[in-house]
Amino acid sequence: MKKVILVDDEQSVRDSARQWLELSDFEVADYADARVALRDITPEYAGIVLTDVKMPGLDGLAFQKEIAAIDEHIPVVLFTGHGDIAMAVEAIRGGAYDFVEKPFDPEQIVETIKRALEKRRLVLENRQLKMALSDCEGIDSRLVGTSQPMRELKKEITHIAPTPANVLLFGETGTGKEVIARAIHNLSLLNKGPYMALNCAAIPVDMAESELFGHVSGAFTGAAGKRIGKLEAANGGTLFLDELNSMPLDVQGKLLRALEMREITPLGANSSRPVNFRLISAMNENPRTAIDEGRLREDLYFRINTVELNVPPLRERMDDIPLLFSFFLERTADTYGVVAAPLGPEGLPLMMSHDWPGNVRELKSVAERYILSPLPPKERISKIMAAKTGDTAPQAVSLRDQVALFERHLIQESLNRNGGVIKDVIDDLGIPRRTLNEKMTKYGLKRSE
Repeated sequence: MKKVILVDDEQSVRDSARQWLELSDFEVADYADARVALRDITPEYAGIVLTDVKMPGLDGLAFQKEIAAIDEHIPVVLFTGHGDIAMAVEAIRGGAYDFVEKPFDPEQIVETIKRALEKRRLVLENRQLKMALSDCEGIDSRLVGTSQPMRELKKEITHIAPTPANVLLFGETGTGKEVIARAIHNLSLLNKGPYMALNCAAIPVDMAESELFGHVSGAFTGAAGKRIGKLEAANGGTLFLDELNSMPLDVQGKLLRALEMREITPLGANSSRPVNFRLISAMNENPRTAIDEGRLREDLYFRINTVELNVPPLRERMDDIPLLFSFFLERTADTYGVVAAPLGPEGLPLMMSHDWPGNVRELKSVAERYILSPLPPKERISKIMAAKTGDTAPQAVSLRDQVALFERHLIQESLNRNGGVIKDVIDDLGIPRRTLNEKMTKYGLKRSE
C-alpha cells in the first residue's frame, strides 16, 4: 500500500512531484482539479492525499474538509508557499496531517508520505479487525482462536450449549473459563435469564452458605436484613461457580442436596423455595486430583459433570497468539482512545518462546503494556518480554518453528487484508493457488475467518 493522490493546478509541479514519487516506489494518481480527485476518495482508500493549498475551484483547505467528511483518518499533506504557512498550521489544527513548504525538498516529501502512509495502514488494519470481530457470529464472536484445540472446544460448546446439561470446566488459571461459561449461557435457551457468577475461593468460609442460599433477617449475628443467595438469584438462568474445589466440604454437601431437590432453604428460614438453573462449575486442577486430596466431594462431582470440558492452556494453542494479541490490542486501544500499533513479525518469535504460565490473562496484560509503552513498536515487545522473564534475550526457538510461524502470520494477514478473496491473496503473496490451499490446510486457516 503506497498510494498517493496528488493534486495541483500547475502541470509542471505535478510532473516533477509525480516523477520523484514514482522513482521512490509510490503509486501516484495526479489531478489538476480537487473536485475530480474527490470522486476517487472513499473511506476504504488505502493511501494519502498530497495537495496544493491555493487552487482555483476548490482550494486545498476546502478540499481537506471534504476529505475529512468522507473519512477523517485519511492523511492530507499540504503544499504551501512561504506566505501560506500560517494558513497551513491552521489546517493542521483542523485535521490535516502535515505541510511541505515550496520549493520542496523531494526527500522531505518522501519521508512525510511514508509516515502518513504508515498511519493510514494502522488505521485500516484496526478498522478491519473491528469489522472482523463485529461480523463474527455465534461462538466465534465470544471465543477468539482458530487453533485445533480451540476449534474442538468450540465444537463441543456449540453442541452442548442449547441443552440444560450441567457443565464442568477445568483448566489452569487464566485460560478463560469464565469467558467460556458466559459463552455457553449466551448460546443457551436460558440466555434471556440471569447469569450469576461466584468465585468460591474469594468467599470467607463463614459466609459461604449465606452467599449460596441467602438468609432471612436475624438468621445470625449481623444479619440485619433479608439476603437473596446466588442459587435463587440464578433462577431461570445460569449459575457459574468458579474454583468450586475451594468451597468448604460441608457447604458442598448442601449444594449437592439443592441440585438434587431443585430447592433451597435460606439460613434461618422455615420453608424451602424451588429453584431451576443451569450450573456451570470450574476448577483449576483435574477433578480427580481434588477428589483424591479431599477438596471435592465425589458425589457432588458426579452431579455437576454431565459434560466435562478441558480448557487448554495457551502453550497448547500457540497458533492463537497473533489473533488473541490483536484482539486485546484493539480492546485496550479502544479503552484508552489510541491507535493500536500491530505486533510485527519480528515480535512473534519472542511471543512464541514464552511458556505463558498466566495463560490468556497474562497475554492480555502484555497487550495492555504494549499499548501504553512509549517505545517504538519494534522495541516494545522485546522490552516487555525481557522484563517478564528477567532475560536479556528470548529463549531459543527452532528455525523451523520460526519460519512456520512467520509463514502462517503472513498468510493470515494477507487473508485479513484482502477480505478472504483467494485470488487477491494469491496475487498479494505471489504463490500458486495449490500451494496456498496446502498451506492454509496445514495451518488451519479459513478464508471465512
